[in-house]
Amino acid sequence: MPGLSVDGLNCRIRRSDLRLAVTGLGVWVVYLYVDKVRLAWAAFFILLPVVLLGAIMLTRWIPVHRAANAGLDSAASAGAPASAGAPASAASAGAPASAGPAGPAAPGAVDVIVGPPERNFPVPVVVVHGVFAVITFILVTLTAANIGHT
Repeated sequence: MPGLSVDGLNCRIRRSDLRLAVTGLGVWVVYLYVDKVRLAWAAFFILLPVVLLGAIMLTRWIPVHRAANAGLDSAASAGAPASAGAPASAASAGAPASAGPAGPAAPGAVDVIVGPPERNFPVPVVVVHGVFAVITFILVTLTAANIGHT
């Protein structure tokens, strides 16, 4: 299926999330300047699918990240260092990068963990992104509902 990465995290989901988030925040900035409640509600309804798409991407990212860590742990326990940033030239996860038809890999060869690029997203970046997204959505919701407004 076109647009799908190795783990199934659809490029269209990521693009839609980005476009809706930028649009919603743009509407929010305009609301801050013109102070029209309709714009606050518009920002809320634009950001609502962003929250849902973000939750979908998070639930898809967690198993990919765990699988990548499990692959790194198993490679490290086998005695061969694994490189998460190395190019995915091996045919399968854990296959030696320099293994060829002649036999085993040369001494000092690096194992390559094959998988989608999402496996390399650092956990702190994902957590901080999610926290800021939730805070933003809560503030937009509270403002649109006129809670705490004097």
